[in-house]
Amino acid sequence: MTVERSRITVHGVVQGVGFRPFVARLAGDLGLHGHCGNDDVSVFIEIEGKPASVSEFVRRLRTDAPPMAVIVDATVQPVPVRGDESFRIIDSRHVPGARTLVSPDVATCADCLRELADPRDRRYRHPFVNCTNCGPRFTVITDLPYDRPNTTMAEFPLCDVCLAEYRDPADRRFHAQPVCCPDCGPHLFAEIDGRRVDGDDAVLTAVQGALRGGRIVAVKGLGGFHLVCDAADASAVATLRARKHRPDKPFAVMTADLSVAAELCEISESESALLQHSARPILLLHKRNTATIADGIAPGIDDLGVMLPYTPLHHLLFTPTPGSDAEPPRVLVMTSGNLSGEPLCFDNDDARTRLRDIADVFLMHDRRIAVPCEDSVLAVADGAVLPIRRSRGFAPLPVVLPAQGPEILAVGAEILAVGAEIKNTFCLTRQDYAFCSAHLGDMGSLESQRAFETSVRQLTHLHGITPEAVVADRHPGYSTHHWARRYSDSTGVPLLTVQHHHAHVASLMAEHGLVGTTVLGVAFDGTGYGCDTTVWGGELLLVGPDILDSRRVGHVQPFSLPGGDAAVRNPVRVALALLHECGIDDVDGLPCIEAIPAAERAAVESQLVSGVGCIRTTSAGRLFDGVASLLGVRHRVTYEAQAAIELEALARTAPHPASLTMQVENDQLTLPLLVSGIVTSLRDGTPPAALALGFHHALAAATADLVDRAATATGASTIGLTGGVFQNRLFLALVRAHWESSGYRVLTHHRVPPNDGGLSLGQAVIGAAATMRGP
Repeated sequence: MTVERSRITVHGVVQGVGFRPFVARLAGDLGLHGHCGNDDVSVFIEIEGKPASVSEFVRRLRTDAPPMAVIVDATVQPVPVRGDESFRIIDSRHVPGARTLVSPDVATCADCLRELADPRDRRYRHPFVNCTNCGPRFTVITDLPYDRPNTTMAEFPLCDVCLAEYRDPADRRFHAQPVCCPDCGPHLFAEIDGRRVDGDDAVLTAVQGALRGGRIVAVKGLGGFHLVCDAADASAVATLRARKHRPDKPFAVMTADLSVAAELCEISESESALLQHSARPILLLHKRNTATIADGIAPGIDDLGVMLPYTPLHHLLFTPTPGSDAEPPRVLVMTSGNLSGEPLCFDNDDARTRLRDIADVFLMHDRRIAVPCEDSVLAVADGAVLPIRRSRGFAPLPVVLPAQGPEILAVGAEILAVGAEIKNTFCLTRQDYAFCSAHLGDMGSLESQRAFETSVRQLTHLHGITPEAVVADRHPGYSTHHWARRYSDSTGVPLLTVQHHHAHVASLMAEHGLVGTTVLGVAFDGTGYGCDTTVWGGELLLVGPDILDSRRVGHVQPFSLPGGDAAVRNPVRVALALLHECGIDDVDGLPCIEAIPAAERAAVESQLVSGVGCIRTTSAGRLFDGVASLLGVRHRVTYEAQAAIELEALARTAPHPASLTMQVENDQLTLPLLVSGIVTSLRDGTPPAALALGFHHALAAATADLVDRAATATGASTIGLTGGVFQNRLFLALVRAHWESSGYRVLTHHRVPPNDGGLSLGQAVIGAAATMRGP
């Protein structure tokens, strides 16, 4: 019989996820002999047997890997046959200075859910049931290697039964660091009306009663607190909005199961799969007209953010408590535990202080959260994943940065990129990995900036990174820019600054492994500091094989923002600016004119005439805002992109688009024909919905035309769509439709968000290239 032997080295998230027992079982199934073990960076395997069986082993190593494993690469090389007669798991090896990859938190698996629901199981209704295939990971880690002493579970010594499971390679809980049971695990408790409630069933009975009674509950989850109420209770939803200071921004909901989600929303096959993904993200879905939840959950839009339970505690909230006849809610509002603009609460004492004026009841436990982590938010666009917020369930998995050649992105540079001012993430690079942090939010408050600094300190320690350079946005007013400058001054580490939209395009190139090629990037967003010190946001940038070089080859026609940031908060002012820019004086009776007080209108018009207090911009995001006000959709906003989101929702209600045109002149998307067409059509009685859809079509067609011209002039054949405007799924689909059969390769974001949450990745790869090139 012919026998061969192969040595296989697997890199990725392969520690603490049941990979070695899986390898041993697979070898047994195929009648193969040899051994496997792990070190700090890989699992190493030697396998021996029939050539066909060895080949099948290598194939199934990838296709059948444990749910929490992420294989970055697996190298296979032939070695001499040794004549082993069995397969063994051998002792681990230590590689000095190495740092393993960390798994994200993963939703409770089907096996653990069966135990949770089985009265005969010792983990019946245990709020912390988990195994090697599920449960907390990233949020409980305090250091590497990933062993129980380096997690917040170190405070809970294992009982004899759990310890036996932990040590048994054949057990589902072999080396599951968060393993526990009711005898040795964390404990649940509630604080309600000044008293503490203990005992799992007593706690859950009290909390479910509070929710049915319209009360707001602060619930401690995997990565922080949620503020929770019954989604069918309009009064509770209104109370939560008032207390949280969040008048309009949509709330996410959690449904008891997939069938309840399907009652609320239309769910495609791909969306169903994403809802049930092990990350359990919030998924943006199209609301049904029959949705039986409070109107105040997502006012003014046709989407609803929905997620399924992802911890045992969540499942128990939706499960009747033994001995109780009361039905728990089927849909819960599940929004971040903070005041708007503040960082997420994740510590019990901090939650008691900061949430005391919002929550009536606190549902807590005594397992510390080491790393706070918000829920991830995704959407589906043309059947593909579109990340809106990359956080729990995905962070801290890296983006792999393959070297495209010695002159391109030098793998190995250790870079800290600090991201943007809103939707902030930061990024760390080491070896050939880029680690984007969990979502941190807006940096406008001192508390948020402190949370940012703590997170940077935690992740640089966790990954063993000492930055060679710190990279920031070029905007001199960003708090992240100021932080980076202070960090550079205090450490001596060089500070690099990167133009905002250059970083957007580089981020898209990095996630597709195309650093070192040429991409014509369409970077449409709200605000970015331009190379000419104006506000950019409607840009065509050509980024070539040298990632450091970016050339502006097109843009939206500039217009004024009267009052700067005041115009961002007041789309009605942007509408007046568009009318002024296009020389339209007959404005009486337009919705934007009716909506603005006479004194404010006079002040804005004076600014526009004199130019005093105005900032010039090419922002596509502000163009959406201005059109929303022109059409009477939204004149003042209370959250970022509200006007554009509501404009998109209105456009989706139109059976047909109104006929509008946006002209392309030289390298600009010009405004006069578009804006005058909107005004004329409004006066002629064209429905605002048709005009909203017509605007999307006109801008998409003009963008495609401008890109075609730039591609012809530059020879570019790969088009990249990035920036927050491309969260608009209607606009994204319309733009892509123009190139379906054109021969262009069109890139969109699938791993990091197109918005500023993905910006730090682009900063990092530009910083790595600059650092390795040297002065």
